[in-house]
Amino acid sequence: MSLRISAYLKLLGQATQAGGTALAALWTFPSMLLSAFLVAWGAEAAQFLISQGLALAILAWLQTLPEFAVEAVIAWEAGRNPERAHLAIANLTGAIRLLLGLGWPMIYFVFVFFGRRQGDPPVPPIKLQPEHAVEVIGLVPPLLYFGVIVWKQSISWIDALVLLLLYVGYLVVLLRNPPHNVDELADAPRASQWAYRQRGWRRHAAIGALFGGGGLLLYVTAHPFLESMLALAATLGISQFVLVQWVAPFLSEFPEKVSAFLWARRVTHAPMALMNMVSSNINQWTVLAAMIPLVYGYSHYHHTGTWADFHFDTGQRLEIILTLLQTGLGLVLLANMEFDWFDATALFVLWVVQFLSPHLREEVSVAYALWIVILLVRFAIKGQPLLAWKYFWQTLTQKRSAGTT
Repeated sequence: MSLRISAYLKLLGQATQAGGTALAALWTFPSMLLSAFLVAWGAEAAQFLISQGLALAILAWLQTLPEFAVEAVIAWEAGRNPERAHLAIANLTGAIRLLLGLGWPMIYFVFVFFGRRQGDPPVPPIKLQPEHAVEVIGLVPPLLYFGVIVWKQSISWIDALVLLLLYVGYLVVLLRNPPHNVDELADAPRASQWAYRQRGWRRHAAIGALFGGGGLLLYVTAHPFLESMLALAATLGISQFVLVQWVAPFLSEFPEKVSAFLWARRVTHAPMALMNMVSSNINQWTVLAAMIPLVYGYSHYHHTGTWADFHFDTGQRLEIILTLLQTGLGLVLLANMEFDWFDATALFVLWVVQFLSPHLREEVSVAYALWIVILLVRFAIKGQPLLAWKYFWQTLTQKRSAGTT
């Protein structure tokens, strides 16, 4: 275990040399790309056997494994040295804010760019399908519960259990959505078509091989890829906090951004790309956040003989509040089941402001809060129905069937 921890400490920017970085990139970068392709193909084939949302949830798990590994090591070290606790919050909040502030806008602008090449209108919105309401509303419970965590300024094993149960509940609701109609198979990549068209047990084996092969390749590649890239970043003089909050999450979420880019460039699959990101947001607000107090508490117990809850200070509390408000804004923006150019641009601009000027975190938090209030007031004045809630309720009340979407 100590050797494993020492190896991963290099991932957190404590490496002082970038030796071998260029050579490692020659195989790790293409391998990461290939892993992203494989798991994305698996998800596209799986959506004809299970609901698309459940397929994306599986995909999100595979894609965020490197992020979980990094967060686990930080939490373990924090349990032995509480002065590192702020790094655990930095990595969690940075990962979530990257997905919303950079990932969501990237999907929209890629969608628009390739849509214009196909002759589509200049800046159309990304229109979500009714089944996607489960992902949108799935953000609500963890965000509300994190309000309690912020108030307490601590995360206990009980909080971890609640967050894990919320994620299980999310998966249960996803099961109520039917698989996609096989008529849509022609729009899938050839690898996905091949896997689905296998007969009998071979179909499940082929789809499992795409997921498993991509996941295995990701597992083998993630550590040397992250290590080489972060070692290089450390030699450039990037601070440890910035390294942990922005650089490490960006690299560990790299496969997810690749698959989202691939779907967004196909234009018609842009909603799937966006839901891939939202599914990961739910994953991070629940399972990833739950892992912190569990690993931290066990590490503290292993080191001192007593279990300890994970506490955070005022600065870390602000980081969580900022991230909560950003995610809450994303939730409200998707309440009408659309994502347009203004939404994408504003999310990106506010993320850039907090990235380039960290001292403006409070001002950015206020901007997020005001924007949420304005949108809610506009919904109320115009009498606009919250389509996400409407479709979510239909999903809860419908009978499970092999219908079409």
